[in-house]
Amino acid sequence: MTTVESGHERALWPSLLPPAQQGGNELCAVSAQGVRVRFADGRELLCGSSGLWNTNIGYGNRAIADAAGEALRVASYLSVFRYENVYARRAAAALVEVCGAEHYQRVLFSTSGGAANDLVMKVARHYHALLGQDRRKIVVGLRGSYHGLTFGGFALTGDNLGQQVYGVDQRLVRHVTPNEPGEIRALMARQGGQIAAVVVEPVLGSGAVPLTAEYITELLRLREEHGFLLVADEVATGFGRTGSFFASQLWPRQPDLLVTSKGLTNGTSAAAAVITSHRVADAFTDAGALLSHGETQAGTPVTCATIVATIEEMRRLDAVALGRRLSARLDTELARLTDEDPWVAGTTGMGCFRSVRVHKADGSPLAQDRVPALVTAIREAGAIVHPGIHGIQLFPALTYTDADLAELLDCVRRGIAACMEDSARSGTAR
Repeated sequence: MTTVESGHERALWPSLLPPAQQGGNELCAVSAQGVRVRFADGRELLCGSSGLWNTNIGYGNRAIADAAGEALRVASYLSVFRYENVYARRAAAALVEVCGAEHYQRVLFSTSGGAANDLVMKVARHYHALLGQDRRKIVVGLRGSYHGLTFGGFALTGDNLGQQVYGVDQRLVRHVTPNEPGEIRALMARQGGQIAAVVVEPVLGSGAVPLTAEYITELLRLREEHGFLLVADEVATGFGRTGSFFASQLWPRQPDLLVTSKGLTNGTSAAAAVITSHRVADAFTDAGALLSHGETQAGTPVTCATIVATIEEMRRLDAVALGRRLSARLDTELARLTDEDPWVAGTTGMGCFRSVRVHKADGSPLAQDRVPALVTAIREAGAIVHPGIHGIQLFPALTYTDADLAELLDCVRRGIAACMEDSARSGTAR
């Protein structure tokens, strides 16, 4: 008897899924291979979201699976909690190499993007304390950003997702509008001596909005003027998602801390990492300072083996170049979609990190409460996509073929048409 057939379908409390949709076989996945996911109702769907933006080189990669299996057989569990292990040493060295050893020096392992952002806030505040700057406790994020749902990451997240309901403490967090340099200049003028770090996503996850070159240049200038740490949250943009291995590698100067997760293990392990610059690492080493952080499952053999294998597979497949090629195809096809589809208002994003904005017959944006219906309609048409702002988000695997992309966009077109026609019949599209 399978789990689905056992009568215990409601034992699972899934994340961010309304109670009315829980327990249904159409949303219960049973297997995945390549860029397709099979569900308990028998359907196999094209995945247009790379899992949760993390299976950047597709599901079921044999080399990564073999590396995980070998680590489990040989080492089972080893930690980096008051100990080291050789798997973590190898993974840390591989990450420093791929990020750039001329700027980065050491790696802290974590278990998720949210937990890693909690860790970032600790590192930033401790770093300034080591410099005798105890007043620097404030961490700045961007409005519309997403940094996870742990209490630290949730405080930093710039979307209103119920922080007040859960008593999330945001007293030492500030938010400014992305790509509006005047706002952050004004904040620095008022509180620059109290700011420990500015944390930014190179492309904002909620709306697929890239930071402009002008804004990044201003952040770098303000860092020099005010002395805060600049953090690139590359949980979503890393591992080839936006045209380079990490999006911040194309900045004029590098951030002080880089956060990675999602594509880090191609979605196979609960893993994240914070890569620290020489400037930050040296402050702790020179002071002999002990950072108060630890996670039981961080830096284990299986997670670190999958990190190393993922980096090796990215290189073997030349996945960053594949992503750039797919991005160019997306540029063309999404422009055509905007021109030809009467319901599509436009698209945002870069690389393989895109959103499609939908509008109603009167030209006003699709209401957010209609977005789940749109995602469902596209799923019924044959593809998995992620909800976005007034529409959907697309995160195809870097390994997509031209045929995969054509199929995805056909499902998107048909799903949008079905959803909007249904809305028109019910009077909600006007």
